[in-house]
Amino acid sequence: MKRPFLALTLLALALPAVASTYPDKMVRILVPSIAGSAPDIIARQVAERLTSAWKQQVIVENKPGGNGIVAMSALKQAPADGYTLVLFHAAAAVTTPVMYKEAKFDIQRDTEVAATLAYTPMMFVAGPATPYKSLGDVIKDAKARPDDVVIGSPTRGSVPHLTAEMMGQLQKTKFRQVSFSGTTQAIQAVVKGDIPVYVDGIAPLVPLVRGGRLKALAVTSDVNLPGMEGIPLAKDIAPGLVAKGWFTIFAPKGTPVPVLDRVNAAVNQSLTQQPFVDRLKDLGTYPMPMSRPEGARFIEAEKLRWEKVISDAGVKPE
Repeated sequence: MKRPFLALTLLALALPAVASTYPDKMVRILVPSIAGSAPDIIARQVAERLTSAWKQQVIVENKPGGNGIVAMSALKQAPADGYTLVLFHAAAAVTTPVMYKEAKFDIQRDTEVAATLAYTPMMFVAGPATPYKSLGDVIKDAKARPDDVVIGSPTRGSVPHLTAEMMGQLQKTKFRQVSFSGTTQAIQAVVKGDIPVYVDGIAPLVPLVRGGRLKALAVTSDVNLPGMEGIPLAKDIAPGLVAKGWFTIFAPKGTPVPVLDRVNAAVNQSLTQQPFVDRLKDLGTYPMPMSRPEGARFIEAEKLRWEKVISDAGVKPE
């Protein structure tokens, strides 16, 4: 009976030592998208700062494919020692497992939250030739013509797509959803007038709004954001319509808590550095530092929220 107790005692004593030496070799951050994408840029910014803080190389490995499935497969095969992490955006983490049959993972079952990074609100825009002047106009038209008013989004199952679904659910009306194969194609469609309304993260839309090529209808933030004070908040038009994309670093399930705490502390410290904050703002994202327990509660709430939207919309997995 003494041996199991002794083993547990030795393990408890070893964990602080693990944290004090971590990392003593290269750390990988997997990214489920291509080089140059927003998750990739953010991951490289984080890697640069962790490398400086830890005096140990932190690299980014791009693992695109399957809306996060490829990256999660690589993470699940890695040892739970903190030397392989993944930076996931919201859709890859919590909607892919519901939207795609091949996604055999659950973010809470298979990972540990290491650190939350940043969030980006969605923006509804209209083409310059449309009669819509506000999000209220779009909703009013949809109630008069259910399932006839078109709203575009960058991809099926993305946070923008589900934000439009959520708006219809909150307002008890139906929109006709058109999902494209990416942001570039979708933005071209709304600028040209092929679709009247579009929703996406704010970063690719703000320059077009400022240039007069799109009309900003509403931002789905819960507070007014710097530089966008003149754009209405969606929640003031459609109560409850608050939606954010986000970026979070996860580790394999079973990674030692002291190692996770060390990652969390280093990432939170990087989010206090003004050059990093400014770079995030350039990408339409805002710091979202949290403790690990806070991060775990946040992920759980987001998972439940988007799963309900998907279920209520009757979206079937592909």
